Amino acid sequence: MNWIELKSEDQLNSIIEQSKVRPQVIFKHSTRCSISSMAKGRLERSSAPENADFYFLDLIAHRGISNKISTAFSVFHESPQILLIKDGECIYDESHASISMDEITEQVSI
Repeated sequence: MNWIELKSEDQLNSIIEQSKVRPQVIFKHSTRCSISSMAKGRLERSSAPENADFYFLDLIAHRGISNKISTAFSVFHESPQILLIKDGECIYDESHASISMDEITEQVSI
């Protein structure tokens, strides 16, 4: 898994623009949560689709970006949480034990 670290609101704007040509995936992770660590580990042990970019957001370090994500894509904040962004919109989001690379791969292909 080649995570791109999401550390700024400018990056979020770039993700929205890039999603118009290539699917963008954001994984919101709490470094203090064992469920979040479990979900991250499952993702990292799976094969990610090559036609999408995967971003990693450390919620503890960048809570403001997480809040902006909730507002920009009209999703409730959860942790852990995965969001798939296509054409500037969140077309899929899931949290906790429901996070699955198989499901992400299927949604990327739609």
